[in-house]
Amino acid sequence: MSGMSSIFPKKGLIVSCQALADEPLHSGDTMTKMARAAVQSGAIGIRTNGVFDILCIKQEVDVPVIGLIKRDIPGSDIFITPTLTEVKAIISAGADIVALDVTDREGRLEAVKPLIAYAHEHGVAVMADVSTLEEGLAAEKLGVDLIGTTLSGYTPYSRQQDEPDFELLSQLCASVQVPVVAEGRIWTPEDAAKAMKAGVPYVVVGSAITRPQLITSRYVNALRNVIDSGEVKR
Repeated sequence: MSGMSSIFPKKGLIVSCQALADEPLHSGDTMTKMARAAVQSGAIGIRTNGVFDILCIKQEVDVPVIGLIKRDIPGSDIFITPTLTEVKAIISAGADIVALDVTDREGRLEAVKPLIAYAHEHGVAVMADVSTLEEGLAAEKLGVDLIGTTLSGYTPYSRQQDEPDFELLSQLCASVQVPVVAEGRIWTPEDAAKAMKAGVPYVVVGSAITRPQLITSRYVNALRNVIDSGEVKR
């Protein structure tokens, strides 16, 4: 499939609106409201998890939606849209793009072939979530439409760091023809701008915008460090 310009007509910010079952904002219309607020503020797309949120968000916003389903399978480390069952559910819910784990684990590079084919047969684009340059190159050969750095740091063999993987972004932008999406540990507007300067047309930000428990913990930890260091003035 090609023609990403028809899906995202311009460069910019994609906001990830997700809350897992054990998080305070899970269920109800919370993520839908998050998505609406993001679009009102200029987001060009939304990334979201689960059939319910995909359905609700598609009804409320007029920007493309990247859909995924996180599913824990015993004995497997693949949890982002692991099987064709999830792909079918995402497409039925109305997502414009299906996000898949396309890492080099558990024979995944072979396993995703029918998943990519099914999405394309139904007119839906595919975003490959990868963790290394080699996986990005493999994903392009498999025919995906977008390559995201989503899983850098989440596979044991990828770069482990607290900041965004700007090196991987630059490598991918210089090596593949399909659009590269910056995603992962982007906490500040400066991080997002730096990612786009590396050559990506799209930047995904999630936790820094839509997960208040993580945002709060960063402030709490920063203040605790000051308190513990004895630097607080009385």
